[in-house]
Amino acid sequence: MTEGSLITPEIQAMLGQETVSQGRETADRTAIRRYAAAIGDLNPLYLDEEYAKKTSYGGIVAPPTFVFDMSGDIFSPVNEDGRDVARITLPGLRIARGGNEYQFFEPVRPGDVINKRRKIAEIYEKEGKKTGKILFVVSETSYTNQKGQLLGINRETLMFFK
Repeated sequence: MTEGSLITPEIQAMLGQETVSQGRETADRTAIRRYAAAIGDLNPLYLDEEYAKKTSYGGIVAPPTFVFDMSGDIFSPVNEDGRDVARITLPGLRIARGGNEYQFFEPVRPGDVINKRRKIAEIYEKEGKKTGKILFVVSETSYTNQKGQLLGINRETLMFFK
């Protein structure tokens, strides 16, 4: 840790910490249909049960990004103020998204309950040209259904700066 580093002992202690959020709601056909419409993907695999039954999936599935977008909203436990309990906040620092890497394994199906496990995988610091020191916090969130099947992994980088 260099002098003036944003990596305090408290922040360093976050490394390896995990947060587990058990799903509380079921993904249903209505949520899948509305999500598909919202992203403008009207693939019959997401909307038409008869069509979907004839595919290798054997029924309706959600668009691939459903698991990442919807589990942060309707499936996550929230505080009384409505914020996701797994959200990373560092008082006194501004936050910006540094990017996401997604891996897809199994599709979400109607009836799935999505659970997520977030682990702080990396914490490091770089010097910005105009902003000064930038703290990077990388988390890996894995999403599973009620059967324990891995649905996807999101590796998210958040940047914090003064």
